[in-house]
Amino acid sequence: MTEPVPDPCPCGLPSPYHLCCGRWHSGAQHLQAPNAEALMRSRYSAYVRGFGDYILATWHPRTRPQLLEGDPPGLRWLGLEVRSHTVIDADHAVVEFVARSKLAGRAWRLHETSRFERQSGCWYYLDGTLA
Repeated sequence: MTEPVPDPCPCGLPSPYHLCCGRWHSGAQHLQAPNAEALMRSRYSAYVRGFGDYILATWHPRTRPQLLEGDPPGLRWLGLEVRSHTVIDADHAVVEFVARSKLAGRAWRLHETSRFERQSGCWYYLDGTLA
């Protein structure tokens, strides 16, 4: 039997949070996720942990909202499934994912295909299309 991971990362990878998405959330490395999938996973983890500043900082300046709407009270994020990560070229990629949540006893699924763009060595969320 395998030992449970202490403080597992919300993104679903089998690593402790501080070695996974936590490293992108803390300090000067926050925009240095090595690829679009890692950035998307870190953004999901930021939603789970309530790090709105990180979500806005990793949103592309062309499409970034002025303010981030908070999650409704009582929303619980339940899990993330990355369906695909497609590299278009050195500075563009697409990630398809499903994020599951629960609110007021009802289950929800957010199925999105997201576009990412790299500028000056940093990946940013550009926009997404809901499925």
